[in-house]
Amino acid sequence: MVGYYVGMAVRSARRSVALTALMVVAVGVGIGASMTVLTALRAMSADPIPAKSQQLFSVRIDNWGPDAQNNASAGDLISYPDAMALVRAHHGARQTAMYATQFSVLPATGDAIPISATARAVSADFFPMFDVPVAAGAPWSRIDDDNHANVVVLGARLASRLFPGGDAVGRTITLGEQTYRVTGVLAPWRFQPRVYDLTTGIYQETEDVFLPMTTAADRKLATYGEIYCNRPPASSDWEALGRSECRWVQFWVELSSAAQRRSYVEFLNNYAQEQHRIGRFRWRANVSLLDVEQTLKAEKIVPGQMRIATVAAFGFLIVCLVNATGLMLANLNTRLAEFSVRRAVGARRGQIFTQCLAEAAAVGVGGSALGLGLVLLGLAFERAILREDYARLVSLDADAVATTVLLALLTVVVAALFPAWQVSRLAPAWKLKVE
Repeated sequence: MVGYYVGMAVRSARRSVALTALMVVAVGVGIGASMTVLTALRAMSADPIPAKSQQLFSVRIDNWGPDAQNNASAGDLISYPDAMALVRAHHGARQTAMYATQFSVLPATGDAIPISATARAVSADFFPMFDVPVAAGAPWSRIDDDNHANVVVLGARLASRLFPGGDAVGRTITLGEQTYRVTGVLAPWRFQPRVYDLTTGIYQETEDVFLPMTTAADRKLATYGEIYCNRPPASSDWEALGRSECRWVQFWVELSSAAQRRSYVEFLNNYAQEQHRIGRFRWRANVSLLDVEQTLKAEKIVPGQMRIATVAAFGFLIVCLVNATGLMLANLNTRLAEFSVRRAVGARRGQIFTQCLAEAAAVGVGGSALGLGLVLLGLAFERAILREDYARLVSLDADAVATTVLLALLTVVVAALFPAWQVSRLAPAWKLKVE
């Protein structure tokens, strides 16, 4: 039966090539425009770690007070004194303070040109918290954190450049003016958006080097992330920044149950009350925990213009579908005699209705093919004009292809419901009697 309706749809398309082509173009253009924008929006707002997005929390502590200007700035950052207090308390199952830094790396090969490498100072818990894939060796341990060890974990890209033979683990590298022992090498890791640091390079590739936060503090490694201050530090050196109320450190904690979350919120409230008691805070400090999804929403990483563009694109799709509906009505009205004869020889209304929907589905297949082509062109254009980190996001994966095809079929069938219903109500031989 399916083959029968498919055959009828093909024959109908051959009889009215112009109208069928117009319907395919109307559907394809609408699908292409809407899916191009939707694909970019989905990539920008994707959950980077869905398996644990409700177990990982960014910690927020308002150390400036309600009267400070721009107090909402850098909500995912806290001060270094607060971060170190939370590290010492170690109230969560896993936790990590972190900040971005940078190194000049001197290759051990004959190429003596220094390489600029992005780096992140973290705690050992960072790797199991964010499910970081390790290709060789292992991350350092909590004991290494406590001992301020000179150890690093290399990203896949930098490791392959410094050690083409793949024998990086156990070797030493020079970062800046210090040498470090490599304990592990990461597998290629695409973690985007980088929810653990939403202040710089949200969609950039993950860092080249990871080292212990305690070691970075000993080395007084400058932060290459954002720094927000309600008042300038006493001086410009690292110690002054570390003592100040400036916000420049991220802090994440892993809590696997609702009871743990309630306990940690209580701990944060008690900490804020203690800071108020000793006179550091002259207000009732606002503290909070935000999971991955809440963090992304709070920092508004998807521009409002992108959401508006998505709404506009789907509005354009609706216009295209209205036009397609009109074309379908015009096409079916030219074939009233055919449907009248079919009704006269015994075809039921449901069969006529199904035939019309099958023809619409055939248009949807053509529209989806055209739409996919337009999506590929649109994404290629976006990659050409967008910044490199954003351009890497814009790609058409299997999910996007399936969504495009299903959306085309669904929208065309929905658009065909009214024309098909109207034709199926035609009385047997009515059109023949009129003529």
